[in-house]
Amino acid sequence: MGHVNLTKKSKHLALVLRHDPKSIGISMDSNGWVSVLDLCKKMPIELADLEEIVRTDSKGRYSFSDDKSKIRANQGHSIEVDVQLKEAVPPEFLYHGTGKKSVDSIYKDGLKKMSRLHVHLSDNPETAVSVGSRHGVPVVFKVHALEMYEQGHVFYRSENGVWLTDHVPPKFLRHHSNGS
Repeated sequence: MGHVNLTKKSKHLALVLRHDPKSIGISMDSNGWVSVLDLCKKMPIELADLEEIVRTDSKGRYSFSDDKSKIRANQGHSIEVDVQLKEAVPPEFLYHGTGKKSVDSIYKDGLKKMSRLHVHLSDNPETAVSVGSRHGVPVVFKVHALEMYEQGHVFYRSENGVWLTDHVPPKFLRHHSNGS
């Protein structure tokens, strides 16, 4: 299958599994799982293509159930699902990439989850730069995560290594530049 076609199917898969399973007439359980059989039929997508998308996704966005009968997005949902995240103690610093246009509101209000269920953070500035680049000129914030945790904020780590929390107040944010 052509790479372009697989990329298109991958984007459609993200839309369906993170935001709108009803758009193709399938249902999702409370933990974010959908039937692989239903998904393949309604999307439509070949099982081999679905397996290839899951296997090659550089960010590990998707997981199959143990018996491969179900699939779900690991995080990034805008619909209420419980992907059974486990609370975790974060490292001292985490990072968040965004576009330059969002900086003023972030300094004022902190990092908010917006349309998602959580604020997404990475454990390295390189990933944050990559994420920020999607929003124009990238700006990376260093989050004093361990200090937040010690003051009662809850953190989760998704299956694909993304750190999640509900909100990062401005007092825990610093502008990150190389070497700081």
